[in-house]
Amino acid sequence: AFPDTYAIGMSHLGLKILYHILNLHQEVWAERVFAPWPDCEALLRKQGRPLVTLESKTPLSKMDLVGFSLQYELGYTNVLTMLSLGGISLSAADRGEKDPLVMAGGVGALVPAAMSEFVDFFVVGDGEDAIREVADFFLSVPPALPRREKLERLARQVTGIFVPALYRWQEGAGGPAWEKIVPSAPDLPIKARVADLEQAPFPTAPVVPVSEVTHDRITLEIMRGCVHGCRFCQAGMVKRPLRWRKPEQLLAQAKESYLRTGLSEIGLTSLSSSDYPCLKELMELLTR
Repeated sequence: AFPDTYAIGMSHLGLKILYHILNLHQEVWAERVFAPWPDCEALLRKQGRPLVTLESKTPLSKMDLVGFSLQYELGYTNVLTMLSLGGISLSAADRGEKDPLVMAGGVGALVPAAMSEFVDFFVVGDGEDAIREVADFFLSVPPALPRREKLERLARQVTGIFVPALYRWQEGAGGPAWEKIVPSAPDLPIKARVADLEQAPFPTAPVVPVSEVTHDRITLEIMRGCVHGCRFCQAGMVKRPLRWRKPEQLLAQAKESYLRTGLSEIGLTSLSSSDYPCLKELMELLTR
């Protein structure tokens, strides 16, 4: 679930990567849903119709897991709108055993306090490995296991998982901080990290948008992290260490994406693409 419009969400590379990884799993079916425009939201509420997924038209309340990508704070209210339209209780504490679990990732998960009342668990850090581990975990536990016990086990077994219900946000001598309220809860999570970016799955046959979107082009992530140590830059600090893909791999991804999507424009994305160590070589390969 991307808490913004179709045109914005379908432009987001992270959503494409997670969709690709989950649908490679033999026992998982991932679907997409986006925030409707205000006129569509009003119509849904007027007609009493729920917000549904694009692939199977399933209401959000009927899914097993609903995951939100938190990319910017101004989209947080859209998360609440989508939960409400999808028939899911806004407060995590009010959800029952038959309700879906609500997860959230993205850069917003690094500062979870603002959304901790509404999200059952957060995935902190890189999502490629973590999302597969989350899927495998829920496939392995008994369906009848109480949701609270599922969440406690998840927090202990999967790297990068933060379950707000196991902690309390309170003021301390050094400022506000999370404090454990469940003795068996793990310490605050270690950020999930993709060690080798070249081995990480990458979508070269993504779903092609049915209408014009903001970034209507092939997107290649050439590098993750930044060589600069600017303390004011959240992205530069949390995306460490610096990792990059080789030009040959990027060329292969570009060719396959071109053949499978029909898109003719390519965007090279990273925090600081001019610092990519093989930029000249890559540009020569792509322009042959």
